[in-house]
Amino acid sequence: MDKNWMIADLHIHSRFSRACSSQINFENLVKWAKVKGLHLLGTGDFTHPVWFDEIKKLQSNEKGFYYYGDFPFIISGEISLIYTDDKKGRRIHLVVLVPSIEIAEKINSYFDTKGRRDYDGRPIFGISGEDFVYDMMKISQDIEIIPAHIWTPWFGLFGSMSGFDSLKECFGEQVDNVHSIETGMSSDPEMNWRIKELENKSIVSFSDAHSFWPFRLGREATIFRRCDSYKELIRQIRENDFIGTIETDPAYGKYHWDGHRVCNFSCEPSETKKLGGICPVCKKNLTIGVESRVDDLSSKDSNPKIKKKFYKLLPLHEVISLYLGGLSMQSKKVWSIYNHLIKEFRDEFNILLHVSKEEMMRGNVDGKLIELILENREGKIKVKPGFDGEYGKALLGEKQKTLF
Repeated sequence: MDKNWMIADLHIHSRFSRACSSQINFENLVKWAKVKGLHLLGTGDFTHPVWFDEIKKLQSNEKGFYYYGDFPFIISGEISLIYTDDKKGRRIHLVVLVPSIEIAEKINSYFDTKGRRDYDGRPIFGISGEDFVYDMMKISQDIEIIPAHIWTPWFGLFGSMSGFDSLKECFGEQVDNVHSIETGMSSDPEMNWRIKELENKSIVSFSDAHSFWPFRLGREATIFRRCDSYKELIRQIRENDFIGTIETDPAYGKYHWDGHRVCNFSCEPSETKKLGGICPVCKKNLTIGVESRVDDLSSKDSNPKIKKKFYKLLPLHEVISLYLGGLSMQSKKVWSIYNHLIKEFRDEFNILLHVSKEEMMRGNVDGKLIELILENREGKIKVKPGFDGEYGKALLGEKQKTLF
């Protein structure tokens, strides 16, 4: 692992967000972040009063990093904005990065004038995207606002159901104060390079993890140049000066293709057009996924000046599960092999990205598993695309040849 790398996952949740593990605490987050190979986490959910009290117990380095033991966090959270303008419904999720406890307190005081924030770690407010960014900039120019999982249908800015077709439509005169976007699991940087409006925006990736398990935490991440201050971290985002990102295969995401989960039907964009967007099973509108939206909004003349390196990886648990013929990622057998690999090779990202074939052979790793790890490193494991809330499924052997 390059000593200059700082792998960060800045979009996670606490146990106070809906559909999240009740066991999320700082002890578990740090334990599994180290197993994963992460060097920095966002706290998540700083708006929730009880979680914020726990955040305030972390040790500050007076530069915007807050430590649990020897592991750093920066203050972060996700906000949901649902509102109507021009008689049109709008909805968007935003990741908010915060420079200090003091600024977080000011943001929370601001939210207290807009509604409640004690019922969920990702609170909902009826504020427009433009007004929200303007109000945050009044509190502090150092607050960073990142449109979350930008392509997912309901709350991604470019999602088919969000009500927006552009950054400008969402943020208006404040669009220049939005410096980056988050890919989400169903897209990768290459797909986002097709969008003209993103030419001068940084493209970052984080997991949106709802638990601390290593097949969730850090499944997507951004590789920064090593630093120990919030100011330098944000500079790297704003100047597009970080090293790159770690992505899952976009097909692994829950909303890559179009489809209907209840009908067990999915299809690629060209088939959706033939069907007129109608599910052939129930005759209702299909949930339009990410690949279709990218096709709809892409521009032939988009040409970003900076194209960051990105690594397309499935989590190690997923690779081991595939090796074992599709056993549950949480089965004892998968965990047994995972734990052996971590004991031998330190952490998951080291295994996924760096450990050589020869080193794995010396570590008594089965040859078939070694080949899968190396195929994963090269982005060669085929994935049956996810759709309408269903994760994609990694495929092995002959199934890969017949997927398309």
